[in-house]
Amino acid sequence: MSGRPAEYASDEVKARELANLGIPDGEPLRLAVKSCARAAQAGLSKQAIRDAIHGVIANPDGYRNDPLFDRLAAELSAKPAVRFVERESPARFRNWGIGLEPESIAQMERACRLPVTAAGALMPDAHVGYGLPIGGVLATENAIIPYAVGVDIACRMRLTVLDLPASTLETDHGRERLERAIETETRFGIGASFKKPREHAVLDAEWSDSPITSRNKDKARNQLGTSGSGNHFVEFGTLTLAEPVAAPAPTSSDHGSGGSGWNFSLPAGTYLALLSHSGSRGTGAAVCDHYSKRAIARHPELPKDLMHLAWLDLTSHEGQEYWAAMNLMGRYAAANHECIHRHIVANLGAQPIAYVENHHNFAWEETHDLGDGAGPRRFIVHRKGATPAGEGVLGVIPGSMAAPGFVVRGRGSAESLRSASHGAGRVMSRNKARETFAWGNVKRDLKAANIHLISAGIDESPGVYKDIHLVMAQQHDLVEPVARFDPRLVKMAPEGERAED
Repeated sequence: MSGRPAEYASDEVKARELANLGIPDGEPLRLAVKSCARAAQAGLSKQAIRDAIHGVIANPDGYRNDPLFDRLAAELSAKPAVRFVERESPARFRNWGIGLEPESIAQMERACRLPVTAAGALMPDAHVGYGLPIGGVLATENAIIPYAVGVDIACRMRLTVLDLPASTLETDHGRERLERAIETETRFGIGASFKKPREHAVLDAEWSDSPITSRNKDKARNQLGTSGSGNHFVEFGTLTLAEPVAAPAPTSSDHGSGGSGWNFSLPAGTYLALLSHSGSRGTGAAVCDHYSKRAIARHPELPKDLMHLAWLDLTSHEGQEYWAAMNLMGRYAAANHECIHRHIVANLGAQPIAYVENHHNFAWEETHDLGDGAGPRRFIVHRKGATPAGEGVLGVIPGSMAAPGFVVRGRGSAESLRSASHGAGRVMSRNKARETFAWGNVKRDLKAANIHLISAGIDESPGVYKDIHLVMAQQHDLVEPVARFDPRLVKMAPEGERAED
């Protein structure tokens, strides 16, 4: 590659950008600008220069003999401190919650200080998470934050309406038949897998774009069709439509929100429906673990309270790897649900007549107008525990094992970045739940509500969740309910399983 003039550095890798990468003011910044100019003249691309700057910051001693960055490395070795440069003013975000725990709001406020953040939103089911709160939505510019996607990448919902009568749930024989199908055709618990793996075309996808997905492909194969632990579940219940719904499959593959899909045209009435909640299992967790650590290593300048908001530049090699791995995990999670539903429905000798599904732990590249006068622009929109709710987009928002969930149609709210809640949201930790609830009382209440519990942990008791009706009322401007799902037969990981959500 031919050399480029020194001006390239000032045009492409400006002092402001170097400061945002973590170079301190003063002599380190002056040397960084000069090093970038030499590197550009030597023919290095902008991204190669950025990667080198990241490397010098993370390990200056490793660059002490580098002819382009040796002086900067020596300076940083002598003065290793790096500086976090936040936005000149925090990005705006709107909060749809009432009485949220202060720390979840504080987490959102901290996320809006990041130099890569453009806007945010906080859903009414929000509670504290790693870095970004669960129920947090964050739009960034050319950056992906692994912990803002979540540990369970592409955790999602799928609801299938069956051609069996809803009255199947009313008899002992009918319930036993449905319970047997669940117990036979999926698996619960950490590390749950099938001795004879399920088959799906997702296993023919490209798994080698990331060393993590490549390394975990066999695990993913064995876990395909399983449901995991924590708040993951498979339920049968009644789906009620007060009015007919006409929502044929969208003509666009993503309808502005990749990961959502539906073919949901039904007359008014009450139906038997199957609802599942799970994600990308052990492979998704491995992807999150690896790339969140890489992001943290890239940003040693971040203060401790922002460490879990470390990002990867999407033009970097690691950013591209994570993006490919995340999208593969999205396809894998969708395949996971497809296998669960296909096998359970086949076990019953039934036919599916409608379905709707969506991610709620994912990041999308979308166009938004933030109302700042800059017009529509492309952003990476992280929805961590948030449902895509673009205009006309269908999704599923569950309640708890004793409360209804809803099929909803998005209203396309610009302020919420076209998002809504992903459920009711927890009001207490798992440890607190174990101290608070007793199975005798919980099972008595479930029996009174005509809900049969196959298995679950006490930390998933209905009382750990907010009132779903209040949550839905708080987001009436974000989504319109079109159908109500009432759980009647519930299966979660048995008591004693450590949560992996």
